[in-house]
Amino acid sequence: MNMRIASIFAICLGATPLWAESHASGDAEAGEKVFRKCKSCHMIQDDEGNDIQKGGRTGPNLYGIYNRVAGSVEDYRYGDSLVEAGEAGLAWNEEDFAGYVADPKKFLASYLDTNRAKSKMSYRLRDEEDAKDVWAYLVSVGPEVTEADMEEANTTE
Repeated sequence: MNMRIASIFAICLGATPLWAESHASGDAEAGEKVFRKCKSCHMIQDDEGNDIQKGGRTGPNLYGIYNRVAGSVEDYRYGDSLVEAGEAGLAWNEEDFAGYVADPKKFLASYLDTNRAKSKMSYRLRDEEDAKDVWAYLVSVGPEVTEADMEEANTTE
């Protein structure tokens, strides 16, 4: 059974897609509920423009965030510190995502090793389990992650 069919099968049964388990430790179903706090600023819209989760447009689209270089969504104006972190090699994984959403300014200051780092994101999701659940949700509704994607993520983490 190929990965796309397995994912569709899992979704139809109400489960997290099978491939999500390899790079997300949280509970996607719980993460969908927690994401309600995030959608005042963020949406999830696939590459064809279909809304997976309607939301605000203050923050960038979170579709396909797994292993995406930070600050790289076209047509979104990121803060300088997040762009700098992406240029320094930050690609989103569960650990960095959880650290970032807990305290964006503190995370960027640590990542960039400067007290001058700033973040346009003011909301903080301090509960680590909630952050991991949101990550699992985002990964579960994102594009299929291939083995090559996982290998690339493992070499950058």
